[in-house]
Amino acid sequence: MFANEVEARLFLQEQPDIELFELFILDASGVPRGKLLHREELLDTYRSGRPLPSTMLGLTLQGEDVEGSGLVWDVGDIDCRAYPLPGSLVPLPWRQIPTAALQVSMHPVEGMPATVADPRHLLAGAIQRLEAIGLHPVMACELEFYLLDQQRDGQGRPQPALDADGGRPRATQVYGLRELEQIEPFLADLYSACRLQGIPARTAISEYAPGQVEITLEHGPALQAMDQAVRYKRLVRGVAHRHGMQACFMAKPFGHLAGTGMHMHVSLADDRGRNLFASEDKAGTPLLGQAVGGMLEHLLDSLLLFCPNANSYRRFQANSYAPLAPTWGVDNRTVSLRVPGGPASSRHIEHRVCGADANPYLAAAAILAAIEDGIRRQLDPGAPVQGNGYAQATTFLPTDWLSALNAFEASPWVREAFGDGFRRVYLAVKRAEYRQFMAEVSEQDWRWYLTQA
Repeated sequence: MFANEVEARLFLQEQPDIELFELFILDASGVPRGKLLHREELLDTYRSGRPLPSTMLGLTLQGEDVEGSGLVWDVGDIDCRAYPLPGSLVPLPWRQIPTAALQVSMHPVEGMPATVADPRHLLAGAIQRLEAIGLHPVMACELEFYLLDQQRDGQGRPQPALDADGGRPRATQVYGLRELEQIEPFLADLYSACRLQGIPARTAISEYAPGQVEITLEHGPALQAMDQAVRYKRLVRGVAHRHGMQACFMAKPFGHLAGTGMHMHVSLADDRGRNLFASEDKAGTPLLGQAVGGMLEHLLDSLLLFCPNANSYRRFQANSYAPLAPTWGVDNRTVSLRVPGGPASSRHIEHRVCGADANPYLAAAAILAAIEDGIRRQLDPGAPVQGNGYAQATTFLPTDWLSALNAFEASPWVREAFGDGFRRVYLAVKRAEYRQFMAEVSEQDWRWYLTQA
């Protein structure tokens, strides 16, 4: 589960110039938090772990303590021990001071009580339950993001980054090749950094808005794939910053432009690595159908993990390629769960609900837990949608944060699938964020109500 000291010794030998090490752990909101270590501290971290305060995994998105999490005064903000993950020790080539990154996770025992709030543990548990019945999840991420200028426009609003010609992209040119040429210096450094860190970045496309890009990651074992997605997001941000840009994974940064999603691809393999969804039938095997049935059954219960923030719900608009209903279909981009076309051996499910602001570990854990339930109960997903899924939907997902919060809290399945410990911490954090967000008076309030109410 944790890395061996040999890995660190070999790295130090091969990278004699590295001076600093960014030790980080991902919290439930998807924010990397941690410490900056010096070279001489690295081996001790591998031998005996590193103490991190319990509050580190119970913070809001704004970095504030949440007393209701049970990780603050109840436990005296106790030190919890975290250990390095295998393969996570990698250089950060965009840093001015020679620096490497090191991802850690809470120890199952020494990391208590914060272990229950560690998102990676939640995913590992979901994987273990599937493996116990002979099913091995294979996953991949497609992450969209905007490339923004680090400087705001004259009205203080975010704006697209300058392209190679010194202009700003204004028109939507989905799949445009010139748009990719204009960010070639960024892409060259991005792919180079991905190779250096062992992240399998593949196809790049210009997405459905000026400055919006999507790069796919190769599929692999679920935990490894989500580790790569987490590190990839940090890498994209770092390379963008080096180029004078800001990589934005906000779900809906512009009201009039496309939102940014994180499409999750999933299949199940047997003990020999054979795809159990593989079929000449484009709708896949009966096992695939049961997996879809479980995912549809628990889509509302787990929506808070797929769309964790107030802004997440601005992405849900009709005819926007963001799904609005618990629907599935074959090679159909108007539904929530899509079975893509292609060779029989590649048959899998594309989960299209998550915003790019979702925590990959939590989203994947919810998907796999729902799949397990669908298979155990042999749930029938019903007939796949054909044609325009937006027009045919009869039930809809909520498009507001509070409804998702309430559904998560009320669900007996959430309590069973994720445990009381994680549920308590996550709900406390998200409730605190909701109260803080709703208490803030914004420019929109003044525009709507200052003179009219």
